[in-house]
Amino acid sequence: MGGPAQREFFCYRFTIMPAPSSYDVHSEARGPHWVAWITRGSSTKPEQSVIVVGATQAEAEASARRWADSQ
Repeated sequence: MGGPAQREFFCYRFTIMPAPSSYDVHSEARGPHWVAWITRGSSTKPEQSVIVVGATQAEAEASARRWADSQ
């Protein structure tokens, strides 16, 4: 009377997305190099007092972003 029992299978897929960046990058020229720092929220002070130095503005800002992403 009955055929083989039917089984239900469910497949779930989860994607873990990184949290959106919640920081701002600031930079300025200092002598022959550039410095960059991260601020969070309404703070105007460097996050954890960290200042990153680079030969160019792009280098300093990229290093500051890498540091912020690692925190």
